[in-house]
Amino acid sequence: MSDSLKNIGVKVEHTPAPSTKGGQEKQVIELYESRKKVYPRSVKGIFNNWRIAFVLLTQLVYFATPWLNWNGRQAVLFDLVNRKFYLFGLTIWPQDFVYLAAFLMCAAFGLFTWTTVAGRLWCGYSCPQTVYTEIMLWIEQWVEGDRNKRMKLDQQPMSFNKLRIKTTKHALMIAFSLVTGFTLVGYFTPMHDLVAALPTFSYGPWETFWIFFYAGFTYLLAGVMREQVCKYMCPYARFQSVMFDADTLVISYDEKRGEARGARKKGVDPKTLGLGDCVNCSICVQVCPVGIDIRNGLQYECIGCAACIDACDEVMDKMGYPRGLIRYTTENAMEGKYTESQIKNRLLRPRVVLYSLVLVAIVTAATTSLAMRKPFKVDVIRDRASLVRETDEGWLENGYSLKIINTSEQTRRYRISVTGLPGIKLEMDKPEVEVKATENETVGVRVQADPQYATKGSHEIHFRIETVEETPVVVEEKSSFIGE
Repeated sequence: MSDSLKNIGVKVEHTPAPSTKGGQEKQVIELYESRKKVYPRSVKGIFNNWRIAFVLLTQLVYFATPWLNWNGRQAVLFDLVNRKFYLFGLTIWPQDFVYLAAFLMCAAFGLFTWTTVAGRLWCGYSCPQTVYTEIMLWIEQWVEGDRNKRMKLDQQPMSFNKLRIKTTKHALMIAFSLVTGFTLVGYFTPMHDLVAALPTFSYGPWETFWIFFYAGFTYLLAGVMREQVCKYMCPYARFQSVMFDADTLVISYDEKRGEARGARKKGVDPKTLGLGDCVNCSICVQVCPVGIDIRNGLQYECIGCAACIDACDEVMDKMGYPRGLIRYTTENAMEGKYTESQIKNRLLRPRVVLYSLVLVAIVTAATTSLAMRKPFKVDVIRDRASLVRETDEGWLENGYSLKIINTSEQTRRYRISVTGLPGIKLEMDKPEVEVKATENETVGVRVQADPQYATKGSHEIHFRIETVEETPVVVEEKSSFIGE
């Protein structure tokens, strides 16, 4: 009973039978496993190079994008105050938020498709938690040294030298975290305004809050908690198994080739010693950022970073053995149901095809809708204060406010007309309306109709708004005219 409870982490106390000395012994089983700090060892190899490349690429995009300009404004700016999102030449208004839903759906099905094909590569190479943890580890290694030095330093009693090293490390981590928080706010408040206000720190309450909020959690999650986030907090680690199947590429240890494990001298044929290729050096465990042993099989904590592959390949090279004792492969390939060269043929299986079709359908629909989107929008608002009044000529008149939203990057002029009732007329102060680029203009208009046609009740009418240019773009909006 004790072993089974220990596996699930329940804390119980029980008193076994009295010992021969007449006393009783208590056994305590903890509810939660106490954390053992992970000291990832540095590793070199092709997959490590890819991780470095993705860290640099993602951070280059993140930190550089708010500094880009487009048509005299920040290229990417989520202007919540004015309810406009600028994405280079595209301006997203509240009426366009269907595209945000499409983007989120694309991201979800893209992740589903990629996970089904190749497991948790997103986690291992591009996830912000992984990227920021990698940067924090670089800072730690630069300040404290390699794995052995870091372990030795933590075991030492507190001294001035240890305090100096730890303070320097955490100060650099906090500084980097503050830069990330500052950059995040730069996506919502123009970056040049943020920089101009930096000497006096004259920021608004929300800007100040988000700078320190994002910086605080960057430091906490990536600098302090690290692998605990991936193991216990990340929901993706829990439901990823639903998308895995026997043909999903995962990092696997070749047990048939590696067992039995054991140390040996270089150049000795392991078969003569009854051993496999695994020399039991445990370097694959030392380089793992979440501290698991891949030789125990696939575990949900594995983020697919392939650090263990690089480490094992390096050992195999030194021993003169073939690479691939730990490698990317599939469960079916490991069981010999098909060869490693046939893995590519298993990519187009039903689940992958279904996810891909849904993804393509959403991308196609969103792209088509975006391409066919007209360069301006119109909202018609009836004047509720006075539904209908009679003019001096005896006609009936309704008032409306037309909000014209210019979503393009050029200033445009518009003409307005109305149809729907015989002889219907439109009265407005100016014959044309000018709206600046990515701005909006509200125009008050009056619609007049003959009482013999505008009888009591509601009558459907249509406002026609067209651009003043060689090839006009027309938008029609339906409204109603209230008769006597």
